[in-house]
Amino acid sequence: MESNRYSFSPRDCEIVNWYTFEKAFSREELHKIENEVTLLDYQRATTLDSSTSDRRSNIKWIPHTEDWDWLYHRLMELANIANNEIWGFDLKSAPESIQYTEYDASELGKYDWHQDLGPGIASHRKISITVQLSDSSEYEGGDLCIWQGGASFDENIEYTSRSAGNVTLFPSYLVHSVKPVTKGIRKSFVLWLGGEPFK
Repeated sequence: MESNRYSFSPRDCEIVNWYTFEKAFSREELHKIENEVTLLDYQRATTLDSSTSDRRSNIKWIPHTEDWDWLYHRLMELANIANNEIWGFDLKSAPESIQYTEYDASELGKYDWHQDLGPGIASHRKISITVQLSDSSEYEGGDLCIWQGGASFDENIEYTSRSAGNVTLFPSYLVHSVKPVTKGIRKSFVLWLGGEPFK
């Protein structure tokens, strides 16, 4: 039987799956992060197209400095484990800074359904990493949700873990959201890893 010269044999991967590390950061490490973040300046969060209507939160950018190297290295190590386990993406680096975020109930802090991809440097993103700083008892609402596809955003939604110190990783093309915070403040930080275009 003649082989199909237009076919190829790709590696299978779980392209819509996500990965969680339970308690990847200790309480001491979380306190260290929160204490050192207080020295950084707040900014009003916007979307990639500079909109503020879909997103209500305040952010700080954690610099690429020697004091913060341990945090960048930890996140990249975790991403390597998850990537080798389920996606197999061609990763090169984390060229962007870690983004610390606060979603405050006083303004129903949220981030509507979106992808982490966009023009410029955002086009290099392949894996999104979210780290929980707040424990679930410190706020209400504010769930990080990942959409698994379907006719509407009211179906096929998966909810990620809310425990402090947990790390959730997912492909940056997955549509996700942070539900409005109705009590307290949800604190987290995110980082994106990427490389050359998907191939």
